[in-house]
Amino acid sequence: MKQATHPAPEHVARVIAFFESITPQTLDQLASVYASDARFKDPFNDVRGLPAVRRVFDHMFVALRQPRFVVTQQVTQGQDCFLTWDFYFYLGSQRPGVEQKIAGATHLVFDVAGRVVLHRDYWDAAEELYEKLPVLGSLMRWLKRRANS
Repeated sequence: MKQATHPAPEHVARVIAFFESITPQTLDQLASVYASDARFKDPFNDVRGLPAVRRVFDHMFVALRQPRFVVTQQVTQGQDCFLTWDFYFYLGSQRPGVEQKIAGATHLVFDVAGRVVLHRDYWDAAEELYEKLPVLGSLMRWLKRRANS
């Protein structure tokens, strides 16, 4: 269920549509969404430039089965946009058939042409990913219990 505080400007709507329909084939459209020198940062990557951003998304399709984003909210002010989203995927051999979900947020900054110059993802890798992995998950849950004691 999408909730928008205001209708998304055209460049924001284009980015949301891109992410919600992303496939290996649509990655060829990356240059229409990202500036050539865009920076992408998440808990695992910090890259600059369109080829490096493309490699991040290419790797997502290699490492995960059926990854998809659902944007749940957007707030835009000037050249800045914040999105909240749910990311769904399957891990493959680990827990096959069990769809995983990560909740997160993205800060986007657009250039004057409406292309992304900064894409910064915020999500808790420990809670959202590591705790779901068989061996590492047990350790992370134990550490969390110990820290909360």
